[in-house]
Amino acid sequence: MIPTPEQAYALLQEYNEGEFHLKHGRIVGDVMRWYANELGYGEEADFWQTVGILHDLDFERWPEEHCTRSQIIMRERDIDESVIRATASHGYALTVDIRPEHEMEKVLYATDELTGLIGAVALMRPSKSVSDMEVKSVKKKYKDKKFAAGCSREVIERGAEMLGWDLNTLIQRTILAMRASENVD
Repeated sequence: MIPTPEQAYALLQEYNEGEFHLKHGRIVGDVMRWYANELGYGEEADFWQTVGILHDLDFERWPEEHCTRSQIIMRERDIDESVIRATASHGYALTVDIRPEHEMEKVLYATDELTGLIGAVALMRPSKSVSDMEVKSVKKKYKDKKFAAGCSREVIERGAEMLGWDLNTLIQRTILAMRASENVD
């Protein structure tokens, strides 16, 4: 079974209570939907969004088993292996050895950490918004390793490389994707 985005969000709520994790799931889901449409996978937009929503299903309760416990939870619910593999692949070289292969998996890998960094940059802006954000604003903060230190620059760069994009392209596209999200303040 492949959950709809609505079903995916209901499942996320079963295992996450904190507003931060719930909002992050919605934002990454929206970003993934935007990328599906942007990259010519519009017919798979619901699937991409579902993967984005569920990618951190286990993180709040089991951070030490991240991307492992979620596989168990989803298999117990007969969720399709394509969803399980895609969500787990964003933990590549961190918690699991499942390398992102499909373009969708690579996008998730590249943008998960980046959405957090962009969100942190937005909070520092007078507007508190991505609506007027430019790549140079993100790049300035990106260089400061102490800023949003939990957002791995190595993962972001590896993700851009997997996609065959330069860092500026990845940042610009992800800013546009976040602007399109109803869940970004």
